[in-house]
Amino acid sequence: MVRGQQQKNPPLRLAVFASGTGSNFRAIVDSIEDGKLNAVVVGLISNNPDAGAIVFAESKQIPCEIVNKKRYPDESEHDAKILNILEQWKTNFIILAGYMKMINPLIVEKYKNRILNIHPALLPSFGGKGMYGLHVHEAVIEYGVKFSGVTVHIVNNEYDAGPVVLQRVVPVLDDDTPQSLQQRILKEEHIIYTEAIQLFAENRITVSGRRVFVQRDHAKN
Repeated sequence: MVRGQQQKNPPLRLAVFASGTGSNFRAIVDSIEDGKLNAVVVGLISNNPDAGAIVFAESKQIPCEIVNKKRYPDESEHDAKILNILEQWKTNFIILAGYMKMINPLIVEKYKNRILNIHPALLPSFGGKGMYGLHVHEAVIEYGVKFSGVTVHIVNNEYDAGPVVLQRVVPVLDDDTPQSLQQRILKEEHIIYTEAIQLFAENRITVSGRRVFVQRDHAKN
């Protein structure tokens, strides 16, 4: 269903996974409140009890669950707990917003092509295990590339290796530091993540192997 029609799809029921401040989580909630995103955040899962994302979720009365190795040392129990929580929340879509843990293949399979992650570079460059936060921007500047950017991709069973949904290019300036580049890219992250989720909310995404196709929005023509 495309925008412009009177009838629209039910809102996506988003479960957000975050380990830190969750700035993209905040941007998603803002987009929902502004009417830019047809979704509802049904809950937050974090492996870090001190995550700033939890404070924000509580301020918005969004349910929170802390699931980590300390509380669930057995891996199978850990993953079963997450699946149980997702089912209780009637989740139909998962958003990773700075979640510093690999998603179990069982969860990936159950929510196939319904888990998104955002990465602060143009994948497949500067991705993979250990490439997160400032580490990415340090590597970009050290390598000397002239452009970086942001990638929204579907999650699979490898770090930063799932099919690409959307990308946006950000120039690397001669006087950039990792911090300045991070801030400019973060602004684009907050925009493009909402755009990508909304494409799924409008059923405009088709996945074929590694390729993601976006149906045109005829309402804009």
